[in-house]
Amino acid sequence: MEPYATKPKKKKGGQWINKLILWSTGILSGVLVIKYMNQKSPEQLPLSDLALNLAILWVCLLAAMLLQTIIHETGHLVFGLLTGYRFSSFRILSLMWLKADDRVQFKHMRIPGTAGQCLMAPPNLQDGKMPVLLYNLGGVIMNTITAILCLCFSFLCPRDSFAWLLLAFSALVGFAFALTNGLPIQTGVINNDGRNALSCFKNEEATRALWIQLKSTEQNSKGIRLREMPEDWFAFPSDESMKNGIIAFVGVLACNRLMDERRFAEADALMEHLLSLDSGIAGLHRGQLTCDRMYVELMTQNRPDVLNEMRTKDQLKLMKALGRDPSVLRTEFAYTLLVEKDQKKADRILKLFEKVAA
Repeated sequence: MEPYATKPKKKKGGQWINKLILWSTGILSGVLVIKYMNQKSPEQLPLSDLALNLAILWVCLLAAMLLQTIIHETGHLVFGLLTGYRFSSFRILSLMWLKADDRVQFKHMRIPGTAGQCLMAPPNLQDGKMPVLLYNLGGVIMNTITAILCLCFSFLCPRDSFAWLLLAFSALVGFAFALTNGLPIQTGVINNDGRNALSCFKNEEATRALWIQLKSTEQNSKGIRLREMPEDWFAFPSDESMKNGIIAFVGVLACNRLMDERRFAEADALMEHLLSLDSGIAGLHRGQLTCDRMYVELMTQNRPDVLNEMRTKDQLKLMKALGRDPSVLRTEFAYTLLVEKDQKKADRILKLFEKVAA
């Protein structure tokens, strides 16, 4: 194993666009709050009533965010079904409905940087093509439509009413979701819908990569491991192709498959190469690859300097957010046992791993 590959510097433009949209949404939310509170004459309200109104504001904002998240993921589901996709999983926050063994099961799962996710089993490729735009942009379309409707209906409600506040927040959040998900940007953690759609547009290699990603997820939900899936799905893309975010994920899957086959030396060499590339690999997947490299290092040379270089503040933050992920628990178990030599802590991690694995 070579020393840990330095992560290439990523372009920050997309993150700043995302922050600008969020800041603007926050400012406009403040304007809505002022309009609502002015109708209530806060200087004349008792302290208890003022606190109640502020609580209502927070509840309305959170309700609007949850509502638009559900609408967004429903958009992927609806437009996916309309274009030949089949239901695979639907997640809101950590609540997940997954189709397995020909029935829908309820699970708990959380992915950092995402409030929800709808995955579909893809239709068969026809001459290397399948519909990609409506499935990827279905959530943006639904957010935009509902935001316009909420804005229109808000004009029919008194400005001191709960209904006006909820509709106004829903419209604002809906437009914000449409922009943050529709503009083709990378937020640093994971590629958004617009970027995925752009990656696949008129690019057959990216379309096939999306098909492989969705198909492997479908197979995995049926209990089929990566090592049991067709080998040609995981042919490593060229370094040039890896600049495309969708195609880059096939490279990540190729590493995952080598790990599943216990070909650790080959997996580590490939992960080292991936992490050294100026590629389209999303931050979440980059962190997962680093976690796997850490495990291989622990199980082979176990060099403190290499491990310390990998265990950066950002990496540990991501692993903490992915705390119930089996690969993270596996790595933390090995680190606790082999480096920290804390048997009691290792036993607790092992117990959690066995619970999650079950």
